Amino acid sequence: MEYKFTLSTDSTCDLYADFVRENDIKFVSLTYTMEDKSGNIVSGLDNFTDYSQYVDFYNKLRAGWFSRTSMLNYESHFSHFTRLAQQGAKDVVHFTISSGLSPTVTVAEKAAADVKKDYPDFNVYAVDSLSATIGQGALVRAALRMRNEGKTAAETVEYVKAMQRNIQYMIAVNDLYYLRKGGRVSSVAAVAGTMLGIKPILSFTKDGKLNVIDKVRGMKRAFAYALAKMEKFPPLTQNPLVWVVHTDAEGEAKELAALIEQQCGIKPDISIMGPVIGSHVGPGAVAVLWKSGSERNDG
Repeated sequence: MEYKFTLSTDSTCDLYADFVRENDIKFVSLTYTMEDKSGNIVSGLDNFTDYSQYVDFYNKLRAGWFSRTSMLNYESHFSHFTRLAQQGAKDVVHFTISSGLSPTVTVAEKAAADVKKDYPDFNVYAVDSLSATIGQGALVRAALRMRNEGKTAAETVEYVKAMQRNIQYMIAVNDLYYLRKGGRVSSVAAVAGTMLGIKPILSFTKDGKLNVIDKVRGMKRAFAYALAKMEKFPPLTQNPLVWVVHTDAEGEAKELAALIEQQCGIKPDISIMGPVIGSHVGPGAVAVLWKSGSERNDG
């Protein structure tokens, strides 16, 4: 089937490799670097193909490895877009990590403009996801549906930009240590919070920043927080979107999904988070997003 545009994304969408391949989604990977307590360094691409690779990554974090990530640079974008242009792509809808976390969308636009100098018919619609991980993945999946229905790039971009305003988030982090490393909470708060079993609750703001919006004691209360927010901003029941993601906390993710299904009558998708965003929230985190009839709530 011939589509009206090419669908592309960076790897922070956290879509599984087989889904990306089977649906002809063009994909460019971010990198991460892990260092153990002895100073040994291992570099990797955010392109895992097997579930065990995710588990191994989080087990390394638990064992004391520290993971760093870097922005997808100009050269990577230029190479990615040049390859698409050489393959005959004309209109490309490309999704990036939130501008509230990284200036990636601006870098993508600059690289696309430079590729267009040699390929005048090549056009990239760079979409700032105003989120990351499955928030970005949900927009990619929506764009995939639009592409398969024969919609144009412009129609698809208009649709997903409207859709992203109605996606709600609840992200429960298991350990404040990783947020402290990223400067999200102070060292004193991190130590005290970890001793007390405090779980910070995060959400993406309307402008795509990731903020700590509350703190609760224990994951059970974090789930209660999510259910209360879902009651206040209920998921749409027509073509529902409810998606749970975790950082090697599959049991807790299934528990939250069951509670959501019991309350809302909607069975959520469940997946594991990749290493880029996972580096910053650490193992044991559980998050949920859903599409509601209300605009994104920052709290």
